[in-house]
Order: sequence, then C-alpha cells, then structure tokens
Amino acid sequence: MILIVDSGSTKTDWIALGRLGKVLFETQTLGLNPQVLTNQILKERIVNNFELYKFRKEVEEIYFYGAGCGTEPPRILIKDVFKDIFINCKKYSVKEDTFAAIYSTSEVNSPSIVCILGTGSNCTYFDGQEIDQKVTSLGYIIMDDASGNYFGRQLLREYYFNGMPAKMAKKFENEFELDAGKIKDKLYKQPNPNTYLATFAKFLINNKDSEYSQSLIKRGFDLFIEKQILQFSDAKLIPIHFVGSISFYLKDELIESLSKHGLRAGNIIRKPIEGLVKFHQKKLQHNNH
Repeated sequence: MILIVDSGSTKTDWIALGRLGKVLFETQTLGLNPQVLTNQILKERIVNNFELYKFRKEVEEIYFYGAGCGTEPPRILIKDVFKDIFINCKKYSVKEDTFAAIYSTSEVNSPSIVCILGTGSNCTYFDGQEIDQKVTSLGYIIMDDASGNYFGRQLLREYYFNGMPAKMAKKFENEFELDAGKIKDKLYKQPNPNTYLATFAKFLINNKDSEYSQSLIKRGFDLFIEKQILQFSDAKLIPIHFVGSISFYLKDELIESLSKHGLRAGNIIRKPIEGLVKFHQKKLQHNNH
C-alpha cells in the first residue's frame, strides 16, 4: 500500500493506492505542520484516524507533501513520527507542500511560477524540471503575505484598532469570540496559532464585496505579488499557478491584482490532492511497464 499525503496547517488529505495505482481509500486528518506541532500531537492526529490506524502495518511507501517541511529538521521529525506508526514502511519521501502544488498544476518541460495561498503562503519558480525558490519562508509571524493567517491577523488588528467600519465590526462580533484574553490564549499558549488566525479569513471571503474587504484583499495580494512573484525576472512571460483556499475563493480579486502587475494567471485550484494522485499513478504505471 502507498500513501499519498497533502498536508496544510489546517487539514491533511490522505489517499491510499495499491501497487497498480488503484485508489484503496481516502481520508482526512487535522493539519500536520511540524514547524508548529510537537511529535506527540502529530502522532495523535494520525493514530486517531480509523483507516490510518487500521491499515498502518500494510503501508510500504509514504509520499508526504507538507506545510512547514522546507528545512531538514521538520522533515526528520515527520519521518520519525511515521516510523513509529507505519512500522513496515520501507520508503519515506517528505517534501514541502510546494512540490504538491507544482505536481498538481504544472506540465513537465513547461516553465511556470507556482504559488500557495492557503493557511500559509509560498512561491516557487518551476523551470519544467527543477524548482528555484528565491525566498526562504520564516513562517507565519513575519511572512505568509496574502495567506489565511495574514488576512485573519489584519482583521483582528483592524477590529481592535477600531479601523473596521461599524457595520462590519458588528457582524464580526456576532460571528467570533473576540474576548482579548481568549484570543491571546489561542495565539500564545495553544498549538496552531497560524490555523487559528486563518479561521477569521472566512469572514473576509463571505463579506468580500464590501469596499473595506476589497481594499484589504488587494493590499494583501499586492504585497504577495511584489515580495514573492516579481522576484523572478520572467514572471510576466509565464503562467502563474495557484493552490489553496484563499486563491480559490478570492479568484476574481487575485486575477485582477495579477493583471494590474502585467501577470497572467494559470491554473487556480483549491486542493492539490487529485493532481498529486494522478502524478503518482502515472509513475506507478511507468514503473510497472
């Protein structure tokens, strides 16, 4: 059995394939970001899933693409967690989620820029074979522009600095628990503060047509485009693909912001798991011939 895993900070999609590429089961767990979660929490999130626990001894290969796996220490942490659970697994491939975005949106031998705009954000150049990442992400506290946690952070700041229009602020109050003590507890004492911040981004998506929301959305996208995409010299000559819920649900605003900078949107998909599975099925077919 082969496990294909696409993990963001919020959710993780798992698909099990047989040796011939047939889908055996699909399931989902909470996010498995090794930058913000301990070994123990990562383990609990996996073993508490019925299918994964039931078939843990049958797994022979794992291909994991995850947020927070851009450097070696978190990749080692994830592998160690897997070794304790999937005891008969012989091969572990752990790559950052950028690769999942590339494999699910881009064509081989066709250069593109591939971006992630979900709970977090990232941007990579793909020359058709290899990747080139100009910016090393330092995580949600100082980077992740235009991500779910970025927009959530802006909304909370605007609300507490009294910068949100009164009507909008009232809706915000009705939808969320905004007690300062509880917010600080979630941000500074509980696991996954980035995921917590991203929950507020749904408010922006659901109220995106207001003048206030449009201004905030465009500000975030402009920041991402200027700091990330425009670092690549041929950005205006190749398609720019996106993966993630922020890019998917704010597609119109994103395309408009790209166009304003002379950039062309390529594929914009919410979740890369389907494209990832097709990528691995093709590899299996090739290896079986």
